[in-house]
Amino acid sequence: MKSNSGFHGVYPMVYALFDNKGDLCRKAMRKQIESMLKHKVHGIGVLGLASEVNKLSTAERHTLMEWVAEDVGGSVPLAVTVAEASSAGQIEFVRAAGTLGAKWAILQPPQVKGVPESELIRFFGAVADASPIPLGIQNAPEYLGIGLSHSGIKELHRAHQNVKIIKLEATAISIAQLHDEVGDSMDIFNGRGGIEMVDSLRAGAVGIIPGGESFDLLTRLFNHMHKGTKEGEAEAEQLYAQLLPLLVLLMESMDTFLVYGKRVLGHRLGITETSPRVPYTPPVPFGLEAARRYATQLGKL
Repeated sequence: MKSNSGFHGVYPMVYALFDNKGDLCRKAMRKQIESMLKHKVHGIGVLGLASEVNKLSTAERHTLMEWVAEDVGGSVPLAVTVAEASSAGQIEFVRAAGTLGAKWAILQPPQVKGVPESELIRFFGAVADASPIPLGIQNAPEYLGIGLSHSGIKELHRAHQNVKIIKLEATAISIAQLHDEVGDSMDIFNGRGGIEMVDSLRAGAVGIIPGGESFDLLTRLFNHMHKGTKEGEAEAEQLYAQLLPLLVLLMESMDTFLVYGKRVLGHRLGITETSPRVPYTPPVPFGLEAARRYATQLGKL
């Protein structure tokens, strides 16, 4: 798990928490960040899919980024996902993130399907050339509908050395294939809520960007794997077995992840601001009970 960028470990992506009027809730967001820091996460992410970035206005994205940066206060590295639709918009947002103290940014591709890969590389390259902080690329065509090939990722990195990290939503096998291609020149972070986390680390990932409901156990899992011992690996496997049923339930879809993952966090953190922003699929009694059961098993934060 050698890190070329210096960033590694578990970076939970914060949930965007809304009050009963549907506005971002400052108090609940602060409580979420305080708990992450209490459990010694390696870094914190904001404005990814778990933050419902696609349902936030540009002003709300800036507000959420500012709140999280203030509460993190530089105690751990902050990674900001950038989802603006134009290269100019992404450059502006990356610079704002850097001014607030973000240590790196994760660029999402623009939602334009069918464009040649060369154009996507050109888009990311323009942002990289103007960025004051290191960059990662979110390569998750399963969720975003657009992405780069392994060779495209390698080409982008060669032309723009500021692109140091690739953030995937991939299987461990795919991670191993990408690692074989790029070696240690780029750092690989995986997502998928933490599914296949142990094998992802074995395959060459240096970190995980999961959701915010089980970050404490995932952080412990990473620390066990990072020991590089058989005993540590066995302890990591034990923790993973405990978490896997919940992760499988949540990763059925992004909607399921938000509807029930937030409920798990709410039970564990003692907050009621757990509804996703509309539109979302209303929860069913079975799912609500499952979220409560899993939260009880994981314990209070």
